[in-house]
Amino acid sequence: MKTCPNCGAQMQDDSLFCTACGTRLEQQEQEQNQQEQQQQQSYRQQPPYQQPMGGYAYTPPYDHTAEFDAKDISDNKVLAMLCYLTGTIGIIIALLGSNRSAYAAFHVRQALKFTVLNILLAIIGSVLLVTFIVPIACVICMVILWVVKIICFFYVCGGKAKEPPIVRSLGFLR
Repeated sequence: MKTCPNCGAQMQDDSLFCTACGTRLEQQEQEQNQQEQQQQQSYRQQPPYQQPMGGYAYTPPYDHTAEFDAKDISDNKVLAMLCYLTGTIGIIIALLGSNRSAYAAFHVRQALKFTVLNILLAIIGSVLLVTFIVPIACVICMVILWVVKIICFFYVCGGKAKEPPIVRSLGFLR
């Protein structure tokens, strides 16, 4: 049984008009179906990370790109790249040449996390050298950190300020 959307009267499923008020049922159903399809298509077209949440576009909590000025990013992009490419020397160069840039300082902090982790892994691997398994695990971890540093390098190439995937959970140097 169909229900008239205008007056609420019950009628047969094959009815085209409401017997009580005369409203054409097929036209209203088609309009409702078209509206639902348009809403579904507009929802599908937006990537899930850009769908509005409470009226604002969602950005991940580890993406700090919006906190920095576009001029600061473009002026200090090379210094931020040096942090990831050359390690400790790049960090020192970025600290000396950044002219108090918040963008470069962000990437210096992230690169320092990598440096600290590499030093800790080297110490653990050398102290427990006799076990053979621990040094191998340390080398594997260093390779993984190297890959994440390359990912960070590409973040900087794109002008992004994202916390690296593995070291973002480390609480020091925030």
